[in-house]
Amino acid sequence: MRKKRRKKGPGTSGEKVKKMAGLKFQAQRAAFSVAADAVLKYVNKNDDRTKALLKVVDLTESFAKDRFKPESYEAARKMIQDPENKWMQYLNRLFDEVSPNVLKTTALNLGFDAMLYGTKVMHEAREKYQCNVPWLILMDPTSACNLHCTGCWAAEYGNKLNLTFDELDSIVTQGKELGIYFYMFTGGEPLVRKADLIKLCEKHNECAFHSYTNGTLVDQKFCDDMKRVGNLSLSISLEGFEDTNDFRRGNGVFDKVIAAMDLLHENGLIFGNSVCYTSKNMDAVTSDEFFDLLIEHGSRFAWYFHLMPVGMKASPELMPTKEQREYIYHRIREVRGFEGGKEIFVMDFQNDGEYVGGCIAGGRNYCHINPKGDVEPCVFIHYSGANIREKSLLECLKQPLFMAYRDGQPFNENMLRPCPMLENPELLQKMVHESGAHSTDVEEVEPVEHLCGKCVEYAKEWQGTADKLWAAHPHEQKGYTNYKKK
Repeated sequence: MRKKRRKKGPGTSGEKVKKMAGLKFQAQRAAFSVAADAVLKYVNKNDDRTKALLKVVDLTESFAKDRFKPESYEAARKMIQDPENKWMQYLNRLFDEVSPNVLKTTALNLGFDAMLYGTKVMHEAREKYQCNVPWLILMDPTSACNLHCTGCWAAEYGNKLNLTFDELDSIVTQGKELGIYFYMFTGGEPLVRKADLIKLCEKHNECAFHSYTNGTLVDQKFCDDMKRVGNLSLSISLEGFEDTNDFRRGNGVFDKVIAAMDLLHENGLIFGNSVCYTSKNMDAVTSDEFFDLLIEHGSRFAWYFHLMPVGMKASPELMPTKEQREYIYHRIREVRGFEGGKEIFVMDFQNDGEYVGGCIAGGRNYCHINPKGDVEPCVFIHYSGANIREKSLLECLKQPLFMAYRDGQPFNENMLRPCPMLENPELLQKMVHESGAHSTDVEEVEPVEHLCGKCVEYAKEWQGTADKLWAAHPHEQKGYTNYKKK
C-alpha cells in the first residue's frame, strides 16, 4: 500500500522561507553593526575613522553589488581619503557632534534596513504584485496643529482627525512585509502626538522615522526620548529670517524655531529644515546668510519645496515666477556642489527630478496617508480611491489611481517638468477621472479641474525655461528607475 504523503500545514513552506530570510537579514545587519561600531570607536581619531569608513564602503559594495555604479563606490573612497573635501568635513562634523546611539541607529536603520535590505525586498514585491511599492510612506498622525500658516495645504484640516496608534502600527507592520523601512510624519503638527510617535519608534526599532514639524513643541523631555530611541529625526519648517518666516507662520515663531534647533543640536540629535519657497521669500531662503544660519544652529540638511496651490482657499499668487524657479534651480546646485557652496545637504523637491526619475508619487517611491486614512499618491494630491481603514496596504497600493500613476510614469521626459499637476495638469485630471478617484479634502471638496486650472498658465510659462535648462544640462537616468516595464 502506497504511503500517503503527509500534507504540510498551511503556510508552512512560506513560513520557512520567511524564517530563513529573517536569519540572513539578522546576520547581514550584524556585520553592518560591527562596521558602525568600528567607525564610532574612532570618532576622535581621523586616521582610524578613515579606515573604518572605507570598510563600510567595502561592506556596502559586497551587499548591494551592482545596485550602484562602480564609479560611485570609487568616488566615496576618494572622498573619505581626502580630509580637505567639503563632504568629508561635513561627515567629520556629524561624527563629532551627534550622539553615538543616534549615529549608529541611523546608519543601521536608514543605511542598511531601508536603503540596502529594504530596497531589495521592495523591488521583489513590485515584481511579485505588479504594482508600485514605495520606498517610504508619509502619513499624518493628526490634523491638529498649533499654527495656521498662510498657503499651507494642511491649515484647512482643523483639529478633528487622527490616525490611532494601532492604525499607525498596522501600516508600519504591513509596510515592513513589503520592504518599507522608512516612515515620515506630517500633518497637522505631528508632535501633538509625541508619545505615540516615540512608542512607534520603540516598537519598530529597525525602522527609520522622520517627522516634519513647526518646531514649537520641541522640549528637553522630547530630546531625551529621541536620543534614547535613536531612530527619529526631524525637519523643522523655516521660511527665512524673522520677518519673512513670521509673515507666513505668525509672530514669535522664528525665535521658537531657533531655540528648538539649538536644543536639538546641544543634545546631539539629527535634524534639518523644511523650506517652502514662494514668490515672497525666495531671496531670503536662498541667501548665504540663511544657509549660514542653518549650519550655525546645527542643521544637517534642508528640503526645499515649491509652494503648491492646493485647496479651494489656496494662494496661487505665492507661486514662484519662472525666473525665480530658474534661479533656485542653479542656486541649490551651487550650494550643495562637491566643491564650494555650503556644508549642508540641500535638495529641491521640484527641481531635482532628474536625480530620481521625475515624479516619485503614486507609490513609485512614496505615497501619503492622510489623517482619515485615505491613501493618496502625493501629499499635495488630495484624491484617492482607497482607505487604509477598509483595505490592506497592498490593496491600497493597487487602487486604480495608483495604477494609473504607474502606467504614466515618467509623466514627462523632461525631468524638470515631473509633476502631473504643476507642470502637466492635463494628466492629473485624466487619471482622476478615469480611475474614479474622489477628492479627499476634508474642508471643502476641490474638483480636480479647479486644482489643475490654477496650474495651466504656470505650466505654459515654465515649459520654455525647463526645456532650455534640460537641453543645456542633459542628464542620463542611471540605475533602477522604478518605472513599469513597457
